[in-house]
Amino acid sequence: MSIEITNLSFSYGRREVLHDVNVSIPDGTLVNVLGPNGVGKSTLFRCILGLNARYEGVVRVNGKDMRALSVKQRAREISYIPQSHAPVYDYEVLDVVLMSTGADLGMMRSPGPRHVERACAALERVGIAHLAHRTYTQISGGEQQLVLIARAIAQEARTIIMDEPTSALDYGNTVRVLSCVRQLAREGLSIVQSTHQPDQAFLYSDKTLVIDAGTVRAYGDPRDVITRELVSALYGVDVEVNSLYGDKVRVCVPVKEIAR
Repeated sequence: MSIEITNLSFSYGRREVLHDVNVSIPDGTLVNVLGPNGVGKSTLFRCILGLNARYEGVVRVNGKDMRALSVKQRAREISYIPQSHAPVYDYEVLDVVLMSTGADLGMMRSPGPRHVERACAALERVGIAHLAHRTYTQISGGEQQLVLIARAIAQEARTIIMDEPTSALDYGNTVRVLSCVRQLAREGLSIVQSTHQPDQAFLYSDKTLVIDAGTVRAYGDPRDVITRELVSALYGVDVEVNSLYGDKVRVCVPVKEIAR
């Protein structure tokens, strides 16, 4: 298993945010995480990454207990793409990707030719090699997100966590980023990403994980998970879930808006 979560609970002080979460994510799987704001999705990610280490239960990534690993060891197993990234300096795209190769470097050492080759290969893999020497702050939001995906690939971890990777992107860039992510899963990487769009989760995910009030509400094939009853209860909006193209796509439509 890429990720194995057993009896995971986490609290901020006296406020319990996650309660008895149990999830197994197979290798080479794209999992989309659904859930309203404030139900524990980002906290779950931080526990998996080892950033919130004072949890109860066990989190294993690629068979390794994350709490038993150093930061450098964790970086060899799992990479993280946050919801937002605010660059401070005008680095070239290639330099941004190279930043992820430090897990196998010693203190005060610079990346060598093999690291540059790895970063270039990652940019090629997501289709933006032509941007290598462009300034990161002067490319589009969609291109920046692809750069961050390339950086995660260059880290050479088998598992990637992505926190709402398309939340600030337009429609075209959203499709490009999600298509890229799905292809990476087809090539063997395990990817867990959060989204607020059930339609998106159905179209792109191998499995859909629903978190509500800090617990697992549902987990499995999106055809079994994304239903009218669940989406309506989850978001407090009465919806119809319509199937298109032989159930390759499902679209959630608010019933109240149809009646107008």
